[in-house]
Amino acid sequence: MPLHVPPAPAPALRSIRTALGSPTAVREDRTPSLRSARTPLTAGDPLPVHVLEQAGARGTAARTRLTGWRFLIKDGDRAVAAGEAMPTPDGWAFSHFFEGPYLASTERALAQAEALPTPYQPRLLSVPGLYMLTLWLHADITADAAFELFAPGDVLIPLAPAPPGIAAHRPHRAADLLPLLTPRLSPGARLQATA
Repeated sequence: MPLHVPPAPAPALRSIRTALGSPTAVREDRTPSLRSARTPLTAGDPLPVHVLEQAGARGTAARTRLTGWRFLIKDGDRAVAAGEAMPTPDGWAFSHFFEGPYLASTERALAQAEALPTPYQPRLLSVPGLYMLTLWLHADITADAAFELFAPGDVLIPLAPAPPGIAAHRPHRAADLLPLLTPRLSPGARLQATA
């Protein structure tokens, strides 16, 4: 079933394209693949990026916050980096370029999602306290990309590398995975992890 990707804000995409044309932005973000590209670079596969603000402990609803839009940067048909635009009081601005394992993992998770029988709206969900990133498949395909709550039927696919004990690329119902994250995100759990 095809994914229903919400349209990225035009100023967000424009900021990424402008940064791709800026030698300073490409050089300062230490992305060797952008500097060594053999074909004109393109920005595609836009995904809204949300950060988990509240995991939904003890009967409370899990809540997120939209923090930006991420675009895969392609050299030909191969993703070599990602670029992120962030909201500002005046609209959208380029944030940064980066490389790393989440590029291939994002592409793999998107391919997994395309093969599912149910239509979804793809998003990225970051869980900073666990250094975790997931592909969030939102069940309401007509929702605004900035909508912060989970819907019944939402699915999370943890990207690799995933935290210990969480299998990467294994789809989980959000209602099942989020409660498992709550104890790991509690202040006591973080203190034990750093001790």
